[in-house]
Amino acid sequence: MRCARCGREYSIDEKVCTCLNKDRSRLDIFYDYSALAEKVSKEILSRRAPGVWKYYEFLPVRYKKNIVDLEAGGTPLIRAVSLAEKIGLKKLYLKDETRSPTGSFKDRSMTVGVSKAVEFGVTTTATASSGNAAAALAAHSAKAGLKCYAFVLESAPDVKLAQIRLYGADVVRVKAEEEGKDPTVQMLSMVVEKYGWYPCPSFGPFNPYQVEGPKTMAYEIVEQMNWSAPDWVMVPTGSGCLLAGVWKGFKDFHSLDFSNSLPRLVAIQPEGCAPLVRAFRQKKAPFEIEPWGRPKTIAGGLADVFPWDGDAALTAMRETRGTAETVSDKEILEAQRLLASTEGIFAEPTGVASLAGLVKLVNEGAIKRDESIVVLITGNGLKDPDAAANQFKQFPTISPNLRSFEASVQV
Repeated sequence: MRCARCGREYSIDEKVCTCLNKDRSRLDIFYDYSALAEKVSKEILSRRAPGVWKYYEFLPVRYKKNIVDLEAGGTPLIRAVSLAEKIGLKKLYLKDETRSPTGSFKDRSMTVGVSKAVEFGVTTTATASSGNAAAALAAHSAKAGLKCYAFVLESAPDVKLAQIRLYGADVVRVKAEEEGKDPTVQMLSMVVEKYGWYPCPSFGPFNPYQVEGPKTMAYEIVEQMNWSAPDWVMVPTGSGCLLAGVWKGFKDFHSLDFSNSLPRLVAIQPEGCAPLVRAFRQKKAPFEIEPWGRPKTIAGGLADVFPWDGDAALTAMRETRGTAETVSDKEILEAQRLLASTEGIFAEPTGVASLAGLVKLVNEGAIKRDESIVVLITGNGLKDPDAAANQFKQFPTISPNLRSFEASVQV
């Protein structure tokens, strides 16, 4: 493991979650690809059952006995024919993470993060979250028999908090008092320092192990596309952890000659919280990203005032010749309806911002209509049902006869 800022190296056997320098910077994990090539092949992987732990050799858990698995991963890559026709594309695919155990891709992060917690012998986990990461951590902590504390944003939907609490975690809402600072991260830092709890939010500076989980999404995409990579991958982006993770995954398989190309990666952020897009457009260096003021967006899972893994995300977009784009709440809700009505997938606003970004970039001519595109759909619509319900007027109530029926709907 190596610090992203100062370069200090650590052994994987050391029980560290951040660099021990004064900035407590993110640790990045590196693998011996020569050794991996001797143990793993495309043929071996093809014979294994789907899921995150299919790729055990690519993950930072030393012993299989420590794995905590709710069967995350192994999600389908759907050829979206009807949606593609609607947008005017030829090769459109959806990586459907709405089917994950707790309803979002964060299960990939937390199966790895909690497995490492078990390996470290800790008894208590803690997280800072808008909701989905906390639910995933709470569920995996419950499976492992660990106590869990979740600090969530004041704006987090009640349904998400209920899900976290049902898993047995202690849920605490935290209000923002300083512009440009995430209050949940402030609380996480304090309790980790005072109580020594194992920090496991879904961004790298607090925990380098969980970011290894999302890279398995890239592995699956390459396999599902017959050992090739698409031209573009659309990523809904908050902290930048998901984008950094899939970038790492595509690079891993490319390094092992499991695929012959790297896709162009696109970060999509809501207009009301877009620090990474702003930094990309301003050509900022990786560690020059400035925090957002006060977020305002329907996509609560992307309301990160500071993209903690933004340095890696910026590097990923530039290295792959990708781009970054913002979308309005209106465009996100339109994409939510479009996805549901054409492909039968109900995604939350956070999880469908990627599709809204694709529609915008296609209409602007930034993405060609004959290129192959994968859109990451990262969270189930039942995570935030009010966002869907609020789009519709009251539904009609009729008497049980045809006259009432025909007066209430178009036949």
